[in-house]
Amino acid sequence: MKKIFLIALSMLGMTAYAQNPQVKTANGTLEGVKEASGIVSYKGVPFAQPPVGDLRWKEPQAPKNWTGVRKADHFGPQAMQRYIYSDMQFRSDGKSEDCLYLNVWAPPRAKGSKLPVLVYFYGGGFQAGDGSEYRYDGEALAKKGIITVTVNYRLGIFGFMAHPELTAESPHHASGNYGLMDQHAALVWVQKNIAAFGGDASKVTIGGESAGSMSVCGQVASPLSKGLFRAAIGESGSLLGNLSPTPRADAEEYGVKFATSIGARSLADLRKIPADTLLKWSARGHFGTDVDGYFLPETPQAIFAAGKQMDVSLLAGWNSAESGPNGILGRSEPTVDNYKAGIERLYKDRAQDILGAYPAATDADVTQAATNLASDRFIAYATWKFIDMQSKTGHKPVYRYFFNKRRPIMANAPAGAVEHSPGAAHASEIEYALGNLPTNKVYAWTPDDFKTSETLQNFFVNFVKTGNPNGNGLPLWDTVKGSKFMVINQDSRQQPIADAKRYAVMDSFFNK
Repeated sequence: MKKIFLIALSMLGMTAYAQNPQVKTANGTLEGVKEASGIVSYKGVPFAQPPVGDLRWKEPQAPKNWTGVRKADHFGPQAMQRYIYSDMQFRSDGKSEDCLYLNVWAPPRAKGSKLPVLVYFYGGGFQAGDGSEYRYDGEALAKKGIITVTVNYRLGIFGFMAHPELTAESPHHASGNYGLMDQHAALVWVQKNIAAFGGDASKVTIGGESAGSMSVCGQVASPLSKGLFRAAIGESGSLLGNLSPTPRADAEEYGVKFATSIGARSLADLRKIPADTLLKWSARGHFGTDVDGYFLPETPQAIFAAGKQMDVSLLAGWNSAESGPNGILGRSEPTVDNYKAGIERLYKDRAQDILGAYPAATDADVTQAATNLASDRFIAYATWKFIDMQSKTGHKPVYRYFFNKRRPIMANAPAGAVEHSPGAAHASEIEYALGNLPTNKVYAWTPDDFKTSETLQNFFVNFVKTGNPNGNGLPLWDTVKGSKFMVINQDSRQQPIADAKRYAVMDSFFNK
C-alpha cells in the first residue's frame, strides 16, 4: 500500500512538472506556465538588478542569483510612468522603479530546438509603455515557431535624464540613455540564457514600434550591441533626421534646470526624492535620448553615414496616416488656401519646396496631402531615413513596407457608421503584426483584418527565421535596392517606390 501511495505521489509530481515547466537560467531556476494553447510562457523574469536607490540613473547591473525555484507566472511591474495613452492596456504587477523584467513565450517542447528569437521593445514616446500590454503578447508568434521576448525598460526622467554629476560619476563619462542600456542588458541576458528556453542566441532579431523602433535604430547604431542580434524590425521610428538625439551638453543643461526647478541642489538630492513624487514633478519636463558618449558615442546620423552601425538585415516601414491633416491645417477647413497658409506658417521661405513635394491642386486633394506631410514630419521621414542609410552603408538586405489597412469601425458603433480615418493610424499595425487582433475589443474586426494580420505575421516570422520575409503563399517582396516596397493590407502587393521627392525635400532640412 505504501509503495502504491509513493507511486501515486510520484505521478502527481510528474503531472505538476508537466503543467509547470521549468528552465535553469544563469541566475537560477524558473517555473513557467503552460498556456491553454500549449505555448509555454515565463513572465516577470529579472534581467537586471532593481534600478533603485544609488542605482537610479546608473547603467543596469547584472541580476543577482536566487536559490530554489522562482515562479514566472505573472508580469513584473511596469516602469514608472504617467497615464498618457488610452490604448495602453497593461497586465503588469503595478508600477515601480523596480521594473527591469522580461517575458518569454516558447513553443511546446522547444528545449534543444535552437529556434530563432524575436526580442520586442514597446512604444510610447519613451514616456509610457510596458511589455505586458495585450498587443505585444508573444503567444501568437510563438505558435508559428519562434521564441518571442518582450522587455521592460526605464522611461521618462528615470530612463533618460542627463546631468553633469551623472556624467562625472560614470566610468564611461556618459549621461542619459539608461532605458536604451536596459534594452542592451536584456539582449545580453538573451545571449546567456535563451538556449535554456529552446532559442538560438545566434538567431536573434530585435523589433519595436514608435519609440520601440527608435530603440531598434539606437541598438543598431550602438557599438555596445555588436554581435547581440542579426536582424532588426523597425515599425515607424528611428533616431535619425528630425528624431535625432539631443547633444549631451544640452541634455545635461536641461537636467540641471529641471533639478533647480524642483529645489534639488545635487544628484544626491534627486536620488532621495520618492519615485512617485519625482514622476509627478517630471510632468513639467520631457526627457528623451541624447548622444551620451557611451551607448551613442556619436550622433546616429554620423554613425550610419560612416557605416559604423551593425550590418544587419532590416525590415522597416510606416503607416499611411501616422498623423492626421490637422497637423498642418490646425482647425481650418481642408481647402487649398488653408493648406498653403499652414505650410507657409511652418516653412516660411521654404514653403514652395514643400508645396512642390506635397501638392494639392484642388480642395479634394488637401486631406491626403496634409496627412502625408504631417505623417512625414512626425515619424515617417525618420523611418525612411533609417531604411535609406542602412541600405546605403550596410551590406545586408533591407526591406521596406507601407501599411495602409485602416482599422474597422468600433465594436459599439451605431448601425450604418463608417470609418472616417484618413488611413492607418500610428501604432495601428501592432496587433496585426504580432497576431493580437482578438485582444483588442475596441474594433469590430473583419475577415479582411485577419487576412492582413496573417500576411504581416508571416512576413515577420519568416524574417525572424531567415532574415528574409519571403515565403510560400506570400507576395514576392524585393529589397529596397530593387526600388520596390510592400504595401500591406488585405491584398498586399509590391509597388515601385514613388515618394522619393518627398523625402529628398525632407532630407534637405536635416541631412547636414
